[in-house]
Amino acid sequence: MHPLVALAKNTIEKYVKDGKRPALPKTLTPEMKEKAGVFVSIHKLGDLRGCIGTFEPYTKNVAEEIITNAVSAATQDPRFDAITPDELKDLDYSVDVLTSPEPVKDKGELDPKKYGVIVQAGWRRGLLLPDLEGVDSADYQIEICRQKGGIGPDEPVQLYRFEVKRYK
Repeated sequence: MHPLVALAKNTIEKYVKDGKRPALPKTLTPEMKEKAGVFVSIHKLGDLRGCIGTFEPYTKNVAEEIITNAVSAATQDPRFDAITPDELKDLDYSVDVLTSPEPVKDKGELDPKKYGVIVQAGWRRGLLLPDLEGVDSADYQIEICRQKGGIGPDEPVQLYRFEVKRYK
């Protein structure tokens, strides 16, 4: 298991069992020292069970970003109840480290397998990670992001794309 994924897993297990966040690892890998947005995804027996993240960094490094987002993914994803101790044995984890979002002129610059998308209208935003099962077109990415952000289908939007390095 990659150290970033191990950190997410250990964080969730400690928090679900003890209600406490773990300390930062004594030794940080080079990836943990970087500053980047991070998403932590949790799957239970193949189905999504929680996913929370930040598209821009809010903490001083990726390790802290993972700890914060792992706890949120396990306990604060509004689509799911908080994870319980009896579920821990059935969970799998992935960590996505994001590049900085870059503006794009139109959907022709998007590729749902390569790029995640942010759709923004004023202060409302919707984000979708890349390379998700069943999401095969930029139009569908944008549609999902509009729904997530509460943005109407005809409202003008700004589009941004980003790449991720996915660790499992």
